[in-house]
Amino acid sequence: MITTVVQFQMTTPITLEDATRRFESSAPKYQNLPGLIRKYYIRSEDGRAAGGIYLWQSRQAAEKVYSGEWRARVEKLYGAKPVFTWFDSPVVVDNLMGGKITTDAPVLP
Repeated sequence: MITTVVQFQMTTPITLEDATRRFESSAPKYQNLPGLIRKYYIRSEDGRAAGGIYLWQSRQAAEKVYSGEWRARVEKLYGAKPVFTWFDSPVVVDNLMGGKITTDAPVLP
């Protein structure tokens, strides 16, 4: 599995209320997205950075989404180019699933 941290440095700070509204408006685009296991929306406490933490089945699945249209849409939404940081995620502990430990990419329906 691969985790990607995507961040945007905001030209002006974004309030928690505005961030929540923007996040809620884009969230449906990520439902049932091929290869995406989980996404967390993030905003720094001072509102100067926002973005997402994504858990993917593979880097190839992530790069397919992050190309072209996605970049244009999020750059317009946040007014900044995304900065990507990639991490291998060989083990995941999921306490919502009773503390399940996953050591490989789960198969999505």
